Amino acid sequence: MLEQSRMSPSTNTIANGCLTVEINGLRNQKGIVCFSLFSGEQGFPNESDRAIASRFVEAKEASVSVIFDQLSPGEYAVAVIHDDNGDGKLNTGIFGIPKEGFGFSRNPKIGMSAPKFEETAVQVSGDGTKIQIDMNYLM
Repeated sequence: MLEQSRMSPSTNTIANGCLTVEINGLRNQKGIVCFSLFSGEQGFPNESDRAIASRFVEAKEASVSVIFDQLSPGEYAVAVIHDDNGDGKLNTGIFGIPKEGFGFSRNPKIGMSAPKFEETAVQVSGDGTKIQIDMNYLM
């Protein structure tokens, strides 16, 4: 499995937390699954360049997982896209409706807009936090 990552520099806080994220329900085994980890509402969920960490995994199975480690205790939210055509972005159709799969930590109900950080945040306080995200495909 190909996995690439991007982490921002750590702070002075002891960072020993670990978050395992498993994605379920990939529609096909094409392209890349892109994970973005946020530590606050700034940039969430659409500005992946403002994420504190990112992971990219080939979509070779119906379920894939990644680990974010060296996390300081606190609240984090994960946004995921299934970039099945590999163009590096979430493709949308008319009215901005996503053509590719997406998901969020805590699996919030999908409405007319993206969920807020508070709706998706999970507490990481040490080693071993695990979450599952179900993919959503609207088209």
